[in-house]
Amino acid sequence: MYYESGNMNQETKRALAADCLERIGQEVTLAGWVQTVRAHGKIAFFDLRDRSGSIQIVGVSEDLAKVVTNLNQQDVVEVKGTVKKRKDAFVNPHTPFGSIEIAAFSLAILSKAETMPFDMAGKELVLELPTLLDHRSLSLRHPKVSAIFSVQASILEGFRKMAEKFNCTEIVVPTIANIATEGGAEVFPVDYYGHKAYLTQSPQLYKQMMVPIFERVWTIAKAYRAESSVTTRHLAETTQLDFEIGFINFEGLLDMFEEVAVGMLKHAENASKAILRSFNIPPIGFEKIPRFTLSQAQVIIFKAYKRDVRSQKDLSPQDEIDICAWVRKEYGSDLVTITHFPTKKRAFYTMPDPKNPEFSLSYDVLFRGVEILSGSQRIHEYDKLVAAIKTRGLDPKAFDMYLMAFRYGMPPEGGFSFGLERITMKMLGLPNIRQASLFPRDMERVDERL
Repeated sequence: MYYESGNMNQETKRALAADCLERIGQEVTLAGWVQTVRAHGKIAFFDLRDRSGSIQIVGVSEDLAKVVTNLNQQDVVEVKGTVKKRKDAFVNPHTPFGSIEIAAFSLAILSKAETMPFDMAGKELVLELPTLLDHRSLSLRHPKVSAIFSVQASILEGFRKMAEKFNCTEIVVPTIANIATEGGAEVFPVDYYGHKAYLTQSPQLYKQMMVPIFERVWTIAKAYRAESSVTTRHLAETTQLDFEIGFINFEGLLDMFEEVAVGMLKHAENASKAILRSFNIPPIGFEKIPRFTLSQAQVIIFKAYKRDVRSQKDLSPQDEIDICAWVRKEYGSDLVTITHFPTKKRAFYTMPDPKNPEFSLSYDVLFRGVEILSGSQRIHEYDKLVAAIKTRGLDPKAFDMYLMAFRYGMPPEGGFSFGLERITMKMLGLPNIRQASLFPRDMERVDERL
């Protein structure tokens, strides 16, 4: 039976594609989106996509085959049929449900889709990046694109599990502040009821204020940087995965964030094995993460690559690529920790190294050629923090609420922040960070191209 349109039959419990593996020979009701249509004379097939994956549907009658032939990609349909095991010659080993199909005897169209502006049938969605983003609500429906965000979800889940392991309390922080969190000019001003405010550059100040309350906190927060650049690794809006920990020293922080990074990535890798295989991504190297100071890393680059960057105050993108390649070869690790960046190049709350105050107790983690984490031991003594604010040309009065937390007892503390989109990009080998953001914001786009 075929219905031109209609509503789902609430009396029949809907099954998912994943359920059908254990229901061979049984009748099922499925619902989802038409992903591809293939017609072969009197026989027609289509792939139905639901939240568990895609499964092949075949029209068992000539009339139903004609209906299937006329389906549009992304039509929303309800199908009733019998789960059949495919003959060996027709098994598709490249899909989770390629050993079965649904012999449909009933099909109802729940919502008719217009003709798609591009073909969704291939294993890859071959579009230029601007076109991919211009049609974001459609391109995300392609299994290869949506798979990116399945991996991203597993990264988030892994981060939450590590936060739970370390007995951290989740907090929710504002994204509008009356001061520029990190200082500098890379801020988005906001007209806040006639007053000047800013989109936060990080959740930093708020999570520090929470240390005297919970000691250990974590948050997933948006961060905004008004950088005048369009690169493959920068966004105007990013998602930060943050820890802030009280009663901890520099070495303890190094141990903690490396354990969090490994635990999070291992969880994501184990949860996404099939997707990572489809992207042809090799396993992550989880050997012991080597640690180098910035100066040591620059010497390695000089010796290994004959490029002299020893006078630079930070690592360039090419430096990050080179040191990661060297570490992978020498240590078998896809991660490397770099410490002791110049104090003047880090945020005001970063603690200088007591042994050499020109350098700070700060750190970055690089993963497959790009920085994915930044953090530091923080200045926790009130007078020193006020002096650091003044040294940067900032007014301590603007930080009154923040400084209040330090006037009334702040333990030694520190923290770190992962960039979700960068981790996703490097886990999947994506060439551009915009592919790892659901709805990316940059100098050229806020949903639509500017």
